[in-house]
Amino acid sequence: MDSSADEVVHDFPPLFRIYKDGHVEKFIDTDYVPTSDDPNTGVRSKDVVVSPETNVSARLFLPRTTAPSHKLPLLIYIHGGAFCIQSPFSSLYHNYLGSLVAQANVLAVSIDYRLAPEHSIPACYDDSWTVMEWVGLHANGGLGPEPWLNDHADFRRVFLAGDSAGANIAHNMVVRAGIARQVFDIKIVGTVLIHPFFGNNKPDKLWMFICPETSGCDDPRLNPAAHRSLLSKLVCKKVLVCTAEKDFLRKRGRAYYEALKSSGWGGVGEIVETEGEGHVFHLLNPSCEKAVSLMKHVASFINPGHVLSLL
Repeated sequence: MDSSADEVVHDFPPLFRIYKDGHVEKFIDTDYVPTSDDPNTGVRSKDVVVSPETNVSARLFLPRTTAPSHKLPLLIYIHGGAFCIQSPFSSLYHNYLGSLVAQANVLAVSIDYRLAPEHSIPACYDDSWTVMEWVGLHANGGLGPEPWLNDHADFRRVFLAGDSAGANIAHNMVVRAGIARQVFDIKIVGTVLIHPFFGNNKPDKLWMFICPETSGCDDPRLNPAAHRSLLSKLVCKKVLVCTAEKDFLRKRGRAYYEALKSSGWGGVGEIVETEGEGHVFHLLNPSCEKAVSLMKHVASFINPGHVLSLL
């Protein structure tokens, strides 16, 4: 009798383990929330398939609008989860994006990328870039396949944002966009990095395993602060870094901000730290006072005119 189904060869609690026969066990189940028209906020959502070949998709969020041709800032959001878990379709991210879209009055594209370890890095980067290219198809004359983007997206006011691993991916997408500006005609105005996953000052076993081609702890994708020449070329003109006092990733987030300021980059950087809170507290307890405050800060960064009009 083959016992390989029970033999563990790689174990990364609390995320996943891999057995000798190749199957993967995820420890954290991700729920699924269907799209809807939220009667409380007026935010509508829909799912789109971006690449049938790789099964890359996205969930779109559209706030209550006053005119069919009303143009809104466009937010491209990338979820966290250590590159291994979560999705835009979970209650955690569906609810967060719905609230952010309502408060900031933006159109949002929440990316569903392939997860590790089933799909090693750089799959998450490649999938996110595929979605960005797909978004770019709509920028020239409103001729893309998605009506919401054609009708409502202002492609001169595009923001990238993400939390944890998603913040890592968001940063890397801005770097890639700066290198490949000719690929699509969208203007990335700003980036929001919430509790970004940029590793630690020691080898990260998870990163080393899910990114077999990595150059190590100072891989520019993992530790951008060690590569200031790349930071200086960020295509956006403003960056918001959000850290939390008790977050185990706090130091690298702050190091990123300090490196960005001294890199020669010509934009405006801002850092906001939440005292007494841990990693992604705003997702786990979204109604607490500090999470509400952080939401307002992010919304104001993306669409200050709208948020100020509400105050």
